[in-house]
Amino acid sequence: MSIFNVFTLLGGLAFFLYGMNIMGDALERKAGSKLKSILANLTSNTFKGFLLGLVVTAVIQSSSATTVMVVGFVNSGIMTLHQAVGVIMGANLGTSVTSWLLSLTGIEGDTFWVQMLKPASFTPLLAFIGIVMVMFIKDKRKHDTAYILIGFAVLMFGMETMSGAVEPLAESEKFQQILLLFSNPILGLIVGTVFTAIVQSSSASVGILQALTLTGSVTYATAIPIVMGQNIGTCVSAMISSIGASKNAKRTAVIHLSFNLISAVICLTVYYLLNTIIGFSFVNDTANPLGIAVVHTVFKIFALALLMPFSKQLEKLSYIIIKDGKDKDKVSLLDERLLSTPPVAVERCKNITFDMAEISMQSLKNSMDIIFRYSKDKADKILKDEDIVDKYEDELGSYLVKLGAMALSDSDSREVSKLLRIIGDLERISDHSVNILESANEIQSKNLSFSAPAQKELSVMINAVSDILDMTLDAFRNGDLKKAYDVEPLEQVVDNLQILLKKRHVSRLRKNECTIEMGFVLSDLLTNLERVSDHCSNIAVCMIEIAHESFDTHGYIQELKLNHDKEFDENVQKLSKKYMLESV
Repeated sequence: MSIFNVFTLLGGLAFFLYGMNIMGDALERKAGSKLKSILANLTSNTFKGFLLGLVVTAVIQSSSATTVMVVGFVNSGIMTLHQAVGVIMGANLGTSVTSWLLSLTGIEGDTFWVQMLKPASFTPLLAFIGIVMVMFIKDKRKHDTAYILIGFAVLMFGMETMSGAVEPLAESEKFQQILLLFSNPILGLIVGTVFTAIVQSSSASVGILQALTLTGSVTYATAIPIVMGQNIGTCVSAMISSIGASKNAKRTAVIHLSFNLISAVICLTVYYLLNTIIGFSFVNDTANPLGIAVVHTVFKIFALALLMPFSKQLEKLSYIIIKDGKDKDKVSLLDERLLSTPPVAVERCKNITFDMAEISMQSLKNSMDIIFRYSKDKADKILKDEDIVDKYEDELGSYLVKLGAMALSDSDSREVSKLLRIIGDLERISDHSVNILESANEIQSKNLSFSAPAQKELSVMINAVSDILDMTLDAFRNGDLKKAYDVEPLEQVVDNLQILLKKRHVSRLRKNECTIEMGFVLSDLLTNLERVSDHCSNIAVCMIEIAHESFDTHGYIQELKLNHDKEFDENVQKLSKKYMLESV
């Protein structure tokens, strides 16, 4: 084997890893909605968690990506350590799908259909279809399908290139002597572990082993310890990812390592004991890509059957290895590890924004409550919630900017844009709750009171603002555009109420039925309440505009109000009757 064969081998490895990366990313984007459902389907049931891990890993073609994602979930507090165990087990089996795809390189036969099953026959066609789709189809949503085809073709081309590069090794006695060394279980285990740790992908290292089998020099005696070592090496990504994470996130990585290490040691021990007693006939047979896929899958199924009943014990073992410290872990709202799986990161951001919206709007309701019925507990909670909302805005804003710079699907890109705009309005609503609290504190400390008419009128305004908050939150949480359309007419009613209440206050001042001091307080309250309705309008209009792929918010509102949209005017009239002030 010459130096040029080595260059070809490295080039083939580069194509292989690049193709796997393209295909994995495209599959991830294509399956974005399925990946998002992870957050809704988390369960304490180990078997259901196993199925979840199996499906996700089969979709994104990377157990490393799945386990890193799980570490991020646990670190964020959205998955418990117990839930993580089943998902990790499922991820271990899900990664075997790749080895079956790669086993197609070993198909032999002269018939047309057998020839068509060989990657060298059909992958050029897949690559051609993929590149035609990218060049001539404008719908970017279909580009993910194209990149899956191109990625698979590049991956298989890399596999074929590696196979061609190592062909001369079939005649090399030195290479065969080296392979004999790897038949030593400990050495084979170490080699499989180290190489997989370097490339950080068990699928890739299994693929390279499958390519080497095409030299005809690799026996099952050599391959089996390496395959088992590869399953240990794949834990490196999760172990690295857990550095700096919470104790439970570290335990998640430890469970992944423990599962693969214990299963590899036990399976290897049982295999060699049975081989010594029975003497397996296939041990010295020449391995092929299909045989490696079978060994890889059988080992994983055996490992699951062996250790799944002991999932609780694995969890306890992780607590023994990673002990609780004196300081409590701080839960990270948005874990950086989730950025490696953008669809999941987007869903996490959306859920955190929902929480932010609920806190912000409930804080505003609490502030309106204490205008007439002051409560020290509610006053303290408003200030506490303001700090929480500020923290949410800071963390979400920074995280969404990072997320927006990544390769996102069109729908995820729109979602990120929407959330970036909405969190600012939510933070401002929380600010207005503090402003209203300051007015309530002034009323309380100075022992002020509204006149009976002013109190009734302000109550109508408060009811309208409370309803617009509920309507906006419901529309945002459920993605309900119909309710989003209903927000703007109610915002117009709140605007009208503010103008009318100020006029009535001036009228009472002239009749000496109210004081100037209370007038200042009332003016501040009305201004804050009206601005809250403006922010609700901003959120609803943002939803509408982004759903229609337009960002002209002011143009939309102007179209409604100045051009006298019939439906809008009818809704305003209907709501005006609902929030009608008593005649004076």
